[in-house]
Amino acid sequence: MIGETLQLGSWLDITRLSLHVLAASIWVGGQLVLAGLIPTVRDFGEGATQKVARVFGRLSWPAFWVLIATGVWNYLAVAHGSVAASWMVVFSIKMICVVVSGFGAYRHTKAATPSARGMYAGISALGSILALVLGVALAG
Repeated sequence: MIGETLQLGSWLDITRLSLHVLAASIWVGGQLVLAGLIPTVRDFGEGATQKVARVFGRLSWPAFWVLIATGVWNYLAVAHGSVAASWMVVFSIKMICVVVSGFGAYRHTKAATPSARGMYAGISALGSILALVLGVALAG
């Protein structure tokens, strides 16, 4: 990087990456915020957590699909002839984490017991956080 001139990305790159980061903020950050709010929301009475979860789902699932779409767009924007094998390995692991996150979140919505909901929420959050960290690593 020494002696290298840094330049701004194109408007298309800025749009693509901004949408991806915004969607990740909602999907990953929302899970963490919701986890912190749930104990307080329970004090609001019977059914309050379910109502908050439904509203969060209306925001988070579209964000997840925007993440998928912009992730594909990000992948297609990479000059694959110039990436190291390690980049491809990390990318593959990130994709597994994305699938784990989506699977955990989906199973969380279908779980019948509080312990199952907690387990699947944890799986989703862990997958999300790992995918986020690996995405930062891929960005270089």
